[in-house]
Amino acid sequence: MRLLVDVGNTAVKVATEQGGQITMISEAAIPWQNITEVLIAQVGRNDDLAPILRQARARNIPHLSASVSATLGDLICAYPEFKNLGIDRWLTVVASYHLFPNKACVIVDSGTATKVDVLDDKGRHQGGWILPGLDMMIESLVSNTQQVFSDEHTKFDVTLGTNTPNAVKNAALSATVALAQQAITQVKQNAAAEQFQLIFAGGYGELIQQHLDSSGIYFDDLVMQGLVFWRKYQQNA
Repeated sequence: MRLLVDVGNTAVKVATEQGGQITMISEAAIPWQNITEVLIAQVGRNDDLAPILRQARARNIPHLSASVSATLGDLICAYPEFKNLGIDRWLTVVASYHLFPNKACVIVDSGTATKVDVLDDKGRHQGGWILPGLDMMIESLVSNTQQVFSDEHTKFDVTLGTNTPNAVKNAALSATVALAQQAITQVKQNAAAEQFQLIFAGGYGELIQQHLDSSGIYFDDLVMQGLVFWRKYQQNA
C-alpha cells in the first residue's frame, strides 16, 4: 500500500493507494503498518510535510518526491524551463493525459490559486494560466481598499451584485469562469467536440463547474492520480 501526499499552499492532503484504488484519509488515520512507499507532491512548506517524513523514516519506509520533466513518456511539457512549472499543475496534466487519452483537455484546478492548463489530443501540454484563487482575490481587494468589504455569508454567483459583498464575490467567480471559458474557446477551435474533455479539481472546482459547464468532470484526487501515474514511469525507467 502506498501513501500519497499532496502538500499544497494551505493544506496537506493524504490518501492511500492499493491496486489502483485511491482513498482519501486524514493524516491521523494513516495506516503506517501497511505503508510500503510514500509518494509526495509538494508546493507548500517543508514543515507541513515534516511529521509525515519523520514517521516514514522511523519505519524505514522509502519516500519519493515527484518532479517535473521535459517529457514523461509521450507527454510533453510546454515550459522550456520545465522546472519552473509547479508540480501540482504537472501532475494534473499527467493524470488527465492518462484518464482521457487522445483528447484535448482543459484542466481547471481552483484552490488557493486557480490554475488553468491545456493539453492537446496528442499529449502536448500547451501551457496555462495562474490566477489568484477566489479567496485570495477577495482578500487582496478588501485589504487594499477602504470601503470595499465582503462577508462569510454571501454566496458566490455570477449575477450583477446589488450590495458590496455580492459585487466582490460575484466578480471573483465571474473572472475565474471567464478565464476558463477563454481556454475552452481556444481549444475548441482546434478540437472536435468528441475530442475534448473539461476537467475540474480543487476546493472550488465544483463551484466553477456549476457556473461554467456541468458536463465537465470533477475529481477530488486529480493530483493523487497524477502521482500514481508518475510513479509508473519511474518504475519502468
